[in-house]
Amino acid sequence: MARGNTIVVSCDPKGRFEEGYIASGETPKPGQILQRDPTVALRNGRFTYKMYNLTADGNRPVGALWVLREDFLQGKDATQAYAAGDRCFLYCPLPGDELNLLVLDVVGTGDDKTAGAALSVDDGTGKLVAGTGDSSPFQLLETITDPVADTLAWVCFGGF
Repeated sequence: MARGNTIVVSCDPKGRFEEGYIASGETPKPGQILQRDPTVALRNGRFTYKMYNLTADGNRPVGALWVLREDFLQGKDATQAYAAGDRCFLYCPLPGDELNLLVLDVVGTGDDKTAGAALSVDDGTGKLVAGTGDSSPFQLLETITDPVADTLAWVCFGGF
């Protein structure tokens, strides 16, 4: 599962790297999709980011998709969560970028997914689910069989 031990795995990523802060009350993990919260005052000139939360799974975001990266300055890896208020590191992918993103484990199901499956972003969690809604911008690049928890999986961003 996953490719390597970082979130951004493209050998020459072309997207935008960003820094910010985690919103109050949230504890996201690297590999989740976040959204910028422009209603919160800038902190040290940086935006606050909150869990991806639109009206339904797969809906296109207003603005960019922001992938939460590992907190390398604190020595944390891609499995360790951030705390509310933490300085965070993000990446906005461009089509063709390869990433390790969290795929949601739906309790009580096999959750098997085959390489090539279309994935969209789950509303409220920022994790990937089987393609739903008007947008499935990610393609699974590996097969996932019977996961017992949310799983970092190798995907490719295809754009909108």
